[in-house]
Amino acid sequence: MELRQLEYFVAVAEEFGFGRAAERLHTVPASVSRQIARLEHELGLRLFDRSDRHGVRHGVRLTAAGERLLPEARAALAAAARVRDTAAGITAGTEGLVRLGTTRAFADRVYRALDTLAARRPGLRVRLERAPQEARLAAVRSGTFDAALVRTLRRADGVALHPLWSEPLVAALPASHALALGLAEGEAPSLDRLARLPLRLAPRAADPALHDLVTAALPEWTPGPPFTTLQDTLTELAAHPEPSWALFHPVGPLPPMPRITFRTLPDLTVPVSLAIPSGRPPTPPVQALLEALATTTTPPPPAGTPPKGSAPTGTVPTGTAPTGTVPTGTVPTGTAPTGTATGKAPAGAVTSAVR
Repeated sequence: MELRQLEYFVAVAEEFGFGRAAERLHTVPASVSRQIARLEHELGLRLFDRSDRHGVRHGVRLTAAGERLLPEARAALAAAARVRDTAAGITAGTEGLVRLGTTRAFADRVYRALDTLAARRPGLRVRLERAPQEARLAAVRSGTFDAALVRTLRRADGVALHPLWSEPLVAALPASHALALGLAEGEAPSLDRLARLPLRLAPRAADPALHDLVTAALPEWTPGPPFTTLQDTLTELAAHPEPSWALFHPVGPLPPMPRITFRTLPDLTVPVSLAIPSGRPPTPPVQALLEALATTTTPPPPAGTPPKGSAPTGTVPTGTAPTGTVPTGTVPTGTAPTGTATGKAPAGAVTSAVR
């Protein structure tokens, strides 16, 4: 059975004759008659009554079988039209599905980008897939993900990196030592000053790109005690008699930590990029997502936020968490399941909520 046969069947039924159907279809009546005969043969049913009454032909009428099949034929043609329209939308980037590898660290920025995308291209869906960074990159290379957000990397095998934004790192150090360094309220410490203190940095094997970035920025850095877990490291920073410090990625809010101060380091930033398969340009849907992410800016701080470069002792700026607590891209405990977003969240746009 061909769609053309169904199209001819519907035309004859609606025009009550082969001649008028042929005019509508821009063909000849004989062609319409042949297609209807083939359809009837394939279905094993008689669709039209072609008999004359009193020697006079009054056109063709649907048989009972034809009447029953007519709405099904119309539905099949409508479904085929939707397939064509969707395919055209995918080609144009207004329809389709993008499988985006991400992590909770990017949630705020991603959701705001999806708001933008929903306004521009409401037919385009984005499915958020959570995975560690190396797994996200592997999924892009294999084609399992269409794109993935990655941090710190400036190059990677098998993928093309499209820079989106940069994130400053955050330093955590004992509040008493911040005063000893002569830091005024709101003042970001210089890297030279911090280099004099032992640095609790995750091993290079846990996050090679970050480790290399930090050690390049601090060529004469002093290794401190090993970084263990977030809670333990901050506790040791506060309690250890010998001062040291640690670095943090922007991720999410931290619980208050007594005797610890957090300072943003504007001179030490890490890039965030969109990784796509190398060797070919982004597909139109991925290009639309890339543009939405690239134009999504950092939200302004709420009223009463401390000056840039500082945070109150025992708190951390919203959207930051320790670098080295887990390898880059690792999903923190309690991460919600993978979900699909139509470009907006929450407001019902996430099919399976990603929190």
